[in-house]
Amino acid sequence: MVELMAPKKLILILLILVSFCRSKCVTRVESACELAPDRKFCESSLYGNSASSQQGPKGMSETAIKKSIAEATRIRQLIPSTSGHSQQSRALQDCSQLYDLAVDHLTDGLSELSENSVKLRQAVDIQSFLSAALTYQVTCLDCLKEANVNLRSYSFTDRISNSSRSVSSCLALVRKYWIGGTGSVKTSVNNRHPLSDAPQVPSVADGFLSQYGSMDNGFPSWVSRGVRILLLQTARGVSLTGNVVTVAQNGSGNFTTITDAINAAPNKSADRFVIYVTGGVYEEYVAIPKSKYNIMLIGDGINVTVITGNRSVVDGWTTFNSATLSTVGKGFIARDLTIENTAGAVKHQAVALRVGADLSVFYRCSLKGYQDTLYTHSLRQFYRECEIYGTVDFIFGNSAVVFQDCTLLACKPMDNQQNLYTAQGRTDPNQNTGISIQNCNVTAASDLVPVISSFPTYLGRPWKEYSRTVYMQSYLDSLIQPAGWSAWSGDFALSTLYYGEYDNSGPGAGTSQRITWAGYHVMNITDAQNFTVSSFISGDSWLPATSVTYDGGLS
Repeated sequence: MVELMAPKKLILILLILVSFCRSKCVTRVESACELAPDRKFCESSLYGNSASSQQGPKGMSETAIKKSIAEATRIRQLIPSTSGHSQQSRALQDCSQLYDLAVDHLTDGLSELSENSVKLRQAVDIQSFLSAALTYQVTCLDCLKEANVNLRSYSFTDRISNSSRSVSSCLALVRKYWIGGTGSVKTSVNNRHPLSDAPQVPSVADGFLSQYGSMDNGFPSWVSRGVRILLLQTARGVSLTGNVVTVAQNGSGNFTTITDAINAAPNKSADRFVIYVTGGVYEEYVAIPKSKYNIMLIGDGINVTVITGNRSVVDGWTTFNSATLSTVGKGFIARDLTIENTAGAVKHQAVALRVGADLSVFYRCSLKGYQDTLYTHSLRQFYRECEIYGTVDFIFGNSAVVFQDCTLLACKPMDNQQNLYTAQGRTDPNQNTGISIQNCNVTAASDLVPVISSFPTYLGRPWKEYSRTVYMQSYLDSLIQPAGWSAWSGDFALSTLYYGEYDNSGPGAGTSQRITWAGYHVMNITDAQNFTVSSFISGDSWLPATSVTYDGGLS
């Protein structure tokens, strides 16, 4: 009898142990996925890999990102090559570029995660890279739909949804284990770095800023005093050498086009490559590719150095590739120039500037267009003392961006249109993206003033489900409707968006008649601090190296 009971007891014990282990694994996976928008997909992905469900947070996250890289790489391989000029062909070209970027930034995220220990700063970088990778995939689908591409005609389109959900799961893991809360980084408050001050540049040994080099009063430290004087005086006809070059239409500089100057810049340079663009109207489409790091464009001033184009969706371009100037090369800086799209309101979506360059800065620039003027597409961006003109959704995208001391000017739209300053495109609650408008002047352009009562004007509307935009300590002029914000379609995103206002002034700043959506907030000081330069885009860790003025906290 004893001999018969022993095996049964052993089997029973084994079953209990298996059940216990299974319970523990379920707990680990379910906990890991608790912040994922699609928890079942996240859990299924981790269960599908026997190793990942047994790993700790870091190993589990690494496995998830590797899977996302594999999926994005496969989609990239399936996108057909095309050199056509139809809108459908251009949409496919957009997808190729976007999936190249997605794979790159997923790989960047994995590299950061693979370090021996993940600090908060690295975690924010990872969150930024994953947020961008998800944005690229969503944008690809947007481009295809905008161009009326038959999605069933291409096998790669069937994979976009799962690939996007895979990256979304990675974001959930990173936020749970290393970010927490709102995902903001509170490094300092009320820091101001004027151009006239010597910037406090962190040690090169820090590693994070070593790629940007030392800056002095707005110029790389290796730029000689003589060259600085020439640039500051916007001298014409001077041939510069080394890492500073001149673009002049009259042939007196190193190049006659901006594009030629960019092509001459070294790839992935750790040093700043300064391109001084003398006064003139440059009719060219400028694209700074991902291989060109640390490009700086310096003009002779707003409306003196002008880069102009007129591409639009009406003329067969996608919104994404209609930009007069586009940049995805990290560390990009532009100052003292105008970028415009002159297609006009009748041509609908027509982008002047598209930015997907991480840690990019625009200082004393004018951005002119109508619908979709400024496409703040992805990653971390900062705008200071800029003028931005437009009509419908004229600041849009899914970057983490702060505007400070800028003037936002609503123009006269087409009949029966309304003006909307922003249309933010966050698609996932774990993305660290949004639009923060601080200490800006929100007003009307001269062509709108005489007919201002004919065109309702709003602070923004939700382009995507988790749209996030805040106005803080800004002047809101009388053209702002009492409701403040407009819906996109029905009740879409009204409970999932985050729209906030804090300490604004002016005749359009009253909040008593604002919309009553669940996602709208009259913020307190604690809420507002989450959207400052120091917190929202970790500006204290990279903006000093650009020597551009900024306020780290609230005014």
